[in-house]
Amino acid sequence: MPGKVTLVGAGPGDPGLLTVKGRQALEEAEVVVYDRLVSPAVLELIPDTARRIDVGKEASRHPVPQGRINRILLEEAQAGHQVVRLKGGDPFVFGRGGEELETLAQAGVDFAEVPGVTSAIAAAAYGGIPVTHRDYSSSLHIITGHAREGEPLSIDFDALVRARGTLVFLMGVTAMPTIVQGLLAAGMDGGTPAAMVENGTLPTQRRCAATLATLPERAAEMDIRSPALIVVGGVCGLGDALCWFERQPLHGKRVLVTRPKGRAGTLAGKLRGLGADVTEYPCIETAPIWPCPDMEAALEGIGRYEWLALTSPAGVDALWHGLRAMGRDARAMGGVKLAVAGPGTAKALAACGLAADLVPPVYDGAHLGHALAGVARGRVLLLRAEVCSPELPEILGRAGIAYDDIPVYRTRYGGARSQALRAALGSFDFITFTSASTVKGLLAAVGEDADFSRVTGLCIGEQTAAEARRHGIPVRVAGQATIDALAELAAVTDA
Repeated sequence: MPGKVTLVGAGPGDPGLLTVKGRQALEEAEVVVYDRLVSPAVLELIPDTARRIDVGKEASRHPVPQGRINRILLEEAQAGHQVVRLKGGDPFVFGRGGEELETLAQAGVDFAEVPGVTSAIAAAAYGGIPVTHRDYSSSLHIITGHAREGEPLSIDFDALVRARGTLVFLMGVTAMPTIVQGLLAAGMDGGTPAAMVENGTLPTQRRCAATLATLPERAAEMDIRSPALIVVGGVCGLGDALCWFERQPLHGKRVLVTRPKGRAGTLAGKLRGLGADVTEYPCIETAPIWPCPDMEAALEGIGRYEWLALTSPAGVDALWHGLRAMGRDARAMGGVKLAVAGPGTAKALAACGLAADLVPPVYDGAHLGHALAGVARGRVLLLRAEVCSPELPEILGRAGIAYDDIPVYRTRYGGARSQALRAALGSFDFITFTSASTVKGLLAAVGEDADFSRVTGLCIGEQTAAEARRHGIPVRVAGQATIDALAELAAVTDA
């Protein structure tokens, strides 16, 4: 299969602004060549099977020259690879995307371009600034504030002032005083509303509101740094009223998510939706135990059981893995009733075409045990982790209910010790724990003597909280053992 390069605009940083087509291209990529301005949250969407090439550039510092980037794309495509060239914002808006595609076109390499959401519009919008408005501006002008190295900034300020529209300057932090002086010299009123938006659409976003004349002083007071855009025009006066993004409950808060990689996305997405700066660090992974003779025998004789109980989505995964390995599907479950510990497990079960018959009012193994004890008359099959709480089978035993407790998956803790994560613990406001295993996994990564005094552990249930407290981690506990409740806990917990 011949190689191909797909130029993808990653948007301004918020992973939710990556287009559907751009994400599809990423999922199919064998090689991803990316820039400095692509946010970590978007980089997390790159599949593990893809090779990454970092060609990030900063102002006045070009680790990989543009000519070399062009050659990398050409060489990788000519080697037969499916390449994604991932660029911040939109590749054709001051992104040099056209130059890169010209190189490929001249060499006869197949390519495509997937537009991205430009920061000129998105960062302004997240800062509460509509770039056009019938009462203030009927035109938009996007200008680069970056000049070629060694050359002066070349902008027709007189034409911009005459246009009387909204002006958006990209890559203009360094040149901001020159831009302001140029507009003033061309006759623009110094009282014209102006703003700078730093790290637009990211949880670290800051908006600097001023007038054109006072913008340099105000930006210096706030120490506004790149990446940031400059907006000039009457629409900037709407920022205080319309800046919705910075009013989100978790804006400016940093959260460490420790869920297994395959399940971290739901919680991380909800936290980002509340404005949090989320770092995903999967501290555990789960894997089905296979071959699993005990589970095979139980499933072969499923008619002996009245109830099958599952306490986690990982147990559902192991059950489904076992059925498929045996050449079976959901029909093999016969008339057995299905009990789960909570809605997350019920959702995983539903994805397999099976509906839960019993979900306890409080979502944990102990309450599942009590609920089963009240309804079970026949034998119960428990498919659980290799190492887990004894409460559920103990409750069934005390109630005189026969059961088989079969380990069907095991939990593996994170890889090598991470000194970087250990050093960064104090920079987080919250760490989320969705099981006692995630607590153990994090401790395996940072060491049991790590300092947790400046961070709050958000725990999905009391068993998880007990494990965290045992290691001196300050905790709060969600009202229900659900991902929604855990995310809401972050929003109402003082850091």
